[in-house]
Amino acid sequence: MKKQISNPISRRGFVAGGTALAGTLGFPAILRAQAAPVKVGMIHPVTGFVAYNGQQSRLGGTMAVEDVNKAGGIKSMGGAKLEALLGDSQSKVEVGVAEVEKMNEQGVAAYIGCFQSPVGIAASQAASKYNTPFLIDVGASDLIVNRGLKNVFRLKPGFGVCVDDGVANLGALNKAAGSPAKTAVIVHESGEFGTGTAKLLQGKLPSIGIEAKELIAHDNPTRNFDNIALRIRSLAPDIVMMSNYGNEYMLLARTLYQQKVNVAGFYSILGGGFNYKFVKEMPDVSQYMMDVNHWFNPKSEKAQALKKRVEATGALFTFEVYLTYTNVMLLADSLERAASADKAKLTDALASSTFKAELMPYGPTKFVNGQNQGGKPGVMQSLKGDIEVIAPAEFASAKAVFPKPKL
Repeated sequence: MKKQISNPISRRGFVAGGTALAGTLGFPAILRAQAAPVKVGMIHPVTGFVAYNGQQSRLGGTMAVEDVNKAGGIKSMGGAKLEALLGDSQSKVEVGVAEVEKMNEQGVAAYIGCFQSPVGIAASQAASKYNTPFLIDVGASDLIVNRGLKNVFRLKPGFGVCVDDGVANLGALNKAAGSPAKTAVIVHESGEFGTGTAKLLQGKLPSIGIEAKELIAHDNPTRNFDNIALRIRSLAPDIVMMSNYGNEYMLLARTLYQQKVNVAGFYSILGGGFNYKFVKEMPDVSQYMMDVNHWFNPKSEKAQALKKRVEATGALFTFEVYLTYTNVMLLADSLERAASADKAKLTDALASSTFKAELMPYGPTKFVNGQNQGGKPGVMQSLKGDIEVIAPAEFASAKAVFPKPKL
């Protein structure tokens, strides 16, 4: 019997030999390491009193991550995929901050969030300890970008720009109608977003010949607006202006409609409930209401295509969807240019971005102290169960109806 000769091969030797053989025979390098994914923290209130808005933001963000990955990932980083880390702020500041800390331990490269201004302010402050870029998708308070934090970027306009543009458009609208509006009442949520917006409005309305007769604050959540409606009726303003979140916005609008409070117009600034959900569920209540807010460019083919995709899932194409979607695309573009998830390089790429926000009615992107100077709001009106853009003119899909017919 012949003696068997043993020639053991170590695992390391097998791998080395296999790799050499693959190269020799022209086989693909199947053992080549795949590019590490880029972890993106998305923090939104998917539970709590603004859960619907947070769920819409999450929908837009995850759709964008899917689109980036399907298109080949971040090509300058070897096709690295985006990996969404999903956090629920529960509509609470302290929980949003806790999510930042948890995601930092998981190696997050950047954050996107948080819908609510107070949560966004606190969460981005927490992220600044680690120099991690934080993209604000929806928060309106200008305090977000006025703290000197180098890691914070907001593509959309804040309430300062929205108030300025909103007041200018209201002045033009009123003048064209023969100036029927001389007075206004402002109803706002009592937090940073609503209070800041209301104070700005109070100071700027006189420039277009409208007096703010009273500012009326309400808590979140508020379940009954009967007393506020009675107060508005007693003040008899020409315009009612609202700055609040979705549920309160819709409940106040319904209460005013039911109590037949007649005014020349309802003109909200950043009305959280002015969206397709509102006009579909309450077409009579919403009819002729106007809002200055974030909106998509109705003339953009890409925006219309995304709208169809979202609606095919049974969801509505609200501003939370396309704002968060667009922020993911801004991040992907910056990663592509930085060719790295290194926080310093990514921050520099964001700061110098000229990203084209194709879904939005924006000018060129240019960040100054973290705020995009090209971000502009639209003015919309609910007409016949749909939402039409009435300003700016280059994006308008309909003409405004003002003053509105009496109830």
